[in-house]
Amino acid sequence: MKFGPASPADAIGGVTVHTLRQGSLVLKKGTTIGLAEVDALNKAGVKEIVVVRLEEGDVSEDEAAASIAQAVAGEGVTVERAFTGRANLFAAQAGVLVVDRAAVDRINGVDEAITFATLSAFKPVVEGEMIATVKLIPFGVEAKLRDAAVAAAGRDVLRIAPYVIKRVGVVSTLLPGLSPKVIDKTLRVTAERLAPAGASIIAERRVPHDEAALASSIKELLGLGAELVVVFGASAIADRRDVIPAAITEIGGAIEHFGMPVDPGNLLLIGSAAGVPVLGAPGCARSPVENGFDWVLMRLMAGLKVTRAEITGMGVGGLLMEIVTRPQPRTVADTEASRNVAAIVLAAGRSTRMGGPNKLLAEIDGKKLVRIVAEQALASKATEVIVVTGHQAELVEQALAGLNVRFVRNPDFAGGLASSVKAGIAAVPDSADGAVVCLGDMPLIDAQLIDRLIETFAPDRGHLIAVPVSDGRRGNPVLWSRRFFKELMTLEGDVGARHLIAKHTEAVAEVPVEGNSAFLDIDTPQALEAARRS
Repeated sequence: MKFGPASPADAIGGVTVHTLRQGSLVLKKGTTIGLAEVDALNKAGVKEIVVVRLEEGDVSEDEAAASIAQAVAGEGVTVERAFTGRANLFAAQAGVLVVDRAAVDRINGVDEAITFATLSAFKPVVEGEMIATVKLIPFGVEAKLRDAAVAAAGRDVLRIAPYVIKRVGVVSTLLPGLSPKVIDKTLRVTAERLAPAGASIIAERRVPHDEAALASSIKELLGLGAELVVVFGASAIADRRDVIPAAITEIGGAIEHFGMPVDPGNLLLIGSAAGVPVLGAPGCARSPVENGFDWVLMRLMAGLKVTRAEITGMGVGGLLMEIVTRPQPRTVADTEASRNVAAIVLAAGRSTRMGGPNKLLAEIDGKKLVRIVAEQALASKATEVIVVTGHQAELVEQALAGLNVRFVRNPDFAGGLASSVKAGIAAVPDSADGAVVCLGDMPLIDAQLIDRLIETFAPDRGHLIAVPVSDGRRGNPVLWSRRFFKELMTLEGDVGARHLIAKHTEAVAEVPVEGNSAFLDIDTPQALEAARRS
């Protein structure tokens, strides 16, 4: 292949290497020079242009890219027509992408002019999704290089393994304290995971966390025609002799592998019974966020066996995200030291729903609402009380005269609750391990509840968010570990941080409460009267 400058007349048959702009003339890269182009170049006063010409034994970029792409395409893969030296490959059906890594490396090793890139091996893909591309760097290559790349491909370098499992059975084991709502959510999340594969849950069972009961349920689901059984344990699998693996072996099944170097997802178990795969799901599988469970589940759904060697080879790239429930650094737990918690009282709002008066200055039994809340925070085990003010700041601060609190003014209070949360979090001293966020309009919250939240807060056990709960309903105040301060500082508008609690469910410790104290905020005159009657 010849490459270099030429006069317009001598450039005929060549292909432009660069886009050329001169006056009104625009000649794009990749244009084949003919008589019309020569005339336009001459009129524009262009004396020289850089072109490339194929020589005997060369093939064009498009021809080479197309040949290589066709060579690597296996079952379930289609190839788009090559253009500008690129041939893209697409999934012709939904399934899991299977890649011959050694063949990809061989093709890329033929010559620097030839490049071949794919999506990650075993990635679940949908019909029509782009899965790979062959790109030729120059405008052409020697035919022998093209032929070498085709020969290096072998067979089925890329193929789509279609989903074959459609009927899934689910067993959830039960222990005291496991809410039915957790299981309901787990089923919803699992159904959503299965949907892209065209699979569904044909039956689900909830049984005691007991070997015999679980074994019976797995056997029942197999009898109903389940092609895959997933077991969600109320307690994480701790050993090959634990309840879930023991139940599998009790019905004549086998444990193929326990544990995987993927986090989250470490405690996954792969087994089989009656020729059907049985998965012991890790706790993270209850969350819709990608984890190691997904990596194994979708392969099995496509009928691909997951070997021990493949599992142990997942370590590189296996750290999917920071696991917030892991203590950092890992040290001997100092329970008291981990409970240095500040209290934040949010008292900057405009009380728009009260119809005029500032609700924080309303009184119950002769004492202003905001003072009741601040006094309870001071009476708790919180190490410091920070009060965020904004609307009528002077009046609110006067209402707290004489109390040992630190005031922080929020100049953006009109923007909503989030701005006050951020002002309070920003004021928490570096020495604090967390902060309990109290609402200034919740006068029924007492020091005892705040103390229970602080006592529940246990970073060494992964309890990083403490929330009061009654009948599955989450209330206020909420205690946040310092680990979440950066995320709290991203809040916007007149919303709280409920979505962060949902995002980090594995870090949430629920504190059971009775009555309405954790749910009654004074937003209306009617709510104020209700509080006065309490």
